[in-house]
Formats: sequence, C-alpha cells, structure tokens
Amino acid sequence: MAMMDLQERNERLFYKLLIDNVEELLPVVYTPTVGEACQKYGSIFRRPQGLYISLKEKGKVLEVLKNWPEKSVQVIVVTDGERILGLGDLGSQGMGIPVGKLSLYTALGGVRPSACLPITIDVGTNNEQLLKDEFYTGLRHKRATGQEYTELLDEFMCAVKQNYGEKILVQFEDFANHNAFELLSRYRSTHLVFNDDIQGTASVVLAGIIAALKLVGGTLADHTFLFLGAGEAGTGIAELVALEVSKQTKAPLEHTRKKIWLVDSKGLIVSSRRESLQHFKKPWAHDHEPVKGLLDAVKAIKPTVLIGSSGVGKTFTKEVLEAMASFNEKPLILALSNPTSQSECTAEEAYKWSKGRAIFASGSPFDTVEYDGRVFVPGQANNAYIFPGFGLGLIISGAIRVHDDMLLAASEALAAQVTQENFDKGLIYPPFSNIRKISAHIAADVAAKAYQLGLGSRLPQPKDLFKYAESCMYTPIYRSYL
Repeated sequence: MAMMDLQERNERLFYKLLIDNVEELLPVVYTPTVGEACQKYGSIFRRPQGLYISLKEKGKVLEVLKNWPEKSVQVIVVTDGERILGLGDLGSQGMGIPVGKLSLYTALGGVRPSACLPITIDVGTNNEQLLKDEFYTGLRHKRATGQEYTELLDEFMCAVKQNYGEKILVQFEDFANHNAFELLSRYRSTHLVFNDDIQGTASVVLAGIIAALKLVGGTLADHTFLFLGAGEAGTGIAELVALEVSKQTKAPLEHTRKKIWLVDSKGLIVSSRRESLQHFKKPWAHDHEPVKGLLDAVKAIKPTVLIGSSGVGKTFTKEVLEAMASFNEKPLILALSNPTSQSECTAEEAYKWSKGRAIFASGSPFDTVEYDGRVFVPGQANNAYIFPGFGLGLIISGAIRVHDDMLLAASEALAAQVTQENFDKGLIYPPFSNIRKISAHIAADVAAKAYQLGLGSRLPQPKDLFKYAESCMYTPIYRSYL
C-alpha cells in the first residue's frame, strides 16, 4: 500500500526507489505480495488505477478507451481476473496484476510510465466470497461466458487497434486456460499480442534450462522432461522446449515432443486418453500405459528435468525428489507455481531431499539455504526477467507481430547473461541487480530477430541495437547538487 501510494504521489521517486532496490522491492510490487493485495483489493482500495471495461460498456469500448488521458500508449496489460496467479477467480480485483506488471515494464524494461495502460475487463466473478463482500469493486453477478464474452473481447481488441494503431502491444495476463489459448490463437495473426502465462513463462524457463546445461551437461535434446500441470504454463513451456530442440537438431516438432511428458490431475497424459483431452494437451499424449500419480510417473519416465506448474503446493514430495535424485547425478527441479504458498516444494526441501545435488529454481523467491556445510542460492524463474526486455525489443523495432523465434531469441539472450560466478553458486539465472542491462540485451536480440523476420517496421534499422535499446530506456534521474 505504501508503494502504491508513492507511485500515485511521486512517480519519479517510486521508479527511482524500485530500480535502486530491485531485489528487495520486486517481491512487494509483484509476486508474492501482489497476490495478497489482489485478494484484499476492495478493502485496501484508495483511488482507482488503470482502466476498467465492464459488460455495461459493451458497444462503447472505443469511447471508454478514448477517456484515458495519455494518448501515446505503447503497452497494454489486460486481465479478466479469472485465474490470478495460483489464487483463482478474483474478478475485477485482479487489477493489481496489470498495475504491478506495468510498473515492472517501466522499472526493468525502461518503457516510460505514460506509455503503459493497465486494463481489467470485468465480466463478473464466480467467487462467492467476493460476491458477498461489501467492499468488492466489480460487477456483482456470475461470469459472462460464450458469445457475450467473445463479443466484448473482440470489440475490445478492435478498439485498441483503432485507437492506438498496429504497433500497440497487448499482453494478456491471468486469463483462465480455455480463454487464454483461444485469445492467443485468435489474435496472434492480426494483432501484436503476447500471453505472459503461456509465452513469458515458457521463455524464462527455457532460458533457465539452457543455462543449467552448463551444470548438468549434455545438450537440450539429451534430456527428458516431466511436467506436473498441463495448463497454460506447462504446455507453453513444453512447446517452446520442443521448438528449441527442433531448431538445434533440425528434427521435426512431432519428434522432439516425444521426450516431454505431462501429468495433469488425472495422471500421465497418454495416447489412450486422447479422446477426452482438451485440444492444447493432445500433442503431448504419447504411447505409454496409463500412470496415475506423479511419483509413479517419475519412476516410469525417469526424467532428468522435473517442472511444476500445477498451482498446487507441496506436490513435489520427499518420495518424488528422492526418486529424481536416485537416477540423476544433478536433477533439475523447477517449482514454478506462485505465490510462495502454492510452490510445489520449498528450496530447503529440494536441496535436503536430493542430498544437496539438485539444481533448483522457483517461481516466487526463496531465501538462501544452508545444507551439509554448503550455502545454496535458489534461482527464481521469474517472468520479470523476460517480458520487460521482450516488450522493449518489440517497441524499439516497431514490430507488428510476435513470432515464436523471438521468444527463443529472448531465452538465449537471458541464458547468455549467466556468468561463471553465478554458476559457481548453483544459479541458473543472473541476479536481478543487473536487470536493466539484461533487459537491454534481450530487447536488442528480440529486435534483431524482428528485423530478420521482416516484422520490424521502424526503419532504418539501428546499427547497434543494444546501445539503441539502452538509449530508449526511461531512467528516473535526480540531479546531484553537490
């Protein structure tokens, strides 16, 4: 609340404070604290931030957009609040997420604050507690679905393009699975859209895996992956890993998917279940006898990399991690669910149960762990490594579409920023203290890929993209009068 008050009162000081103390304040303006803020958003509400578009504005969305005072908007982060982090449906109180994400676009990616627009689309909520809560800020009825929902979103996407032009970046955030995949596939060919839960998570996790190869050895194609959770994050990461292997080995995607297995709430996804699977799970149904739980799947598949994106805490049990350690010298364990309470296991459990051999990263931050006389520094697979630099790269190149190769370029750029000193501590991500430089490197590589694919419209192409990215970044400066 103090940070949000400061942002309202003195924007420059807010960003100066956030940039200078990024490691300490990131968990406050972003996960895990932002999750709690969204849950209590109604009762801690002071003054509105961002723009609300509700069902009542259907037919007038363009007018509502025109009410926003800033005219040169470059990035919109939009949510409908149906699946906030691992906390479920928080309705219009999900506004905390777009606001938090955009403050990171500015602090970490240097996009100027006036160019950022947080939007919440309010179509109601299915959260009974909120509907009864006298302080709830949104429409008090069940969620609209089907045609009514589709029409509102379609009107919104058209209005955005009409009002801000072809190069406005729309980042979808915390939509429920069925809508997230649907929206991304519907608009990716006509708008500059990016889904952070599917693509941002995938890009940051792939970067961690590429970096971890220096510690565990082998190439990406040598490893076997097992996911717990087959939603937006799980299938998004799996697809990007398969794409990267396909790019490195020149093997077809159908072939590279075979070493990636997913477990959902009903067990291992196998071909005998194909008929009943949602469309985004079908590519991952491989030939294998049915397996019920995660432990049995680990024993059957013998993965070298275990990735949790289930949104369910405490699912990487002692038995699961001991099994991973029994057939891997250095098992790679990624517990990605947010916030901390939903993490599949803690850093301490990962190191303790693998006898200090695991290479571990999580979605929310964990403190350093002492085990067996050694100090382990857990990495954080945080989307904030990727999306600010990725967005900056799209803006500086004037990109008009997002292509998967840009996500791969972002992953490779992030992995390249991990130094030997970081590896020596067991880290697979660079420290956040250097994030603006990292973002500039990611932006430069993403922009280069956009130009290479013929999607960059800002011509002529700058000679040194890294220097150009740095020169475009907003920096809150206070003069020194000493």
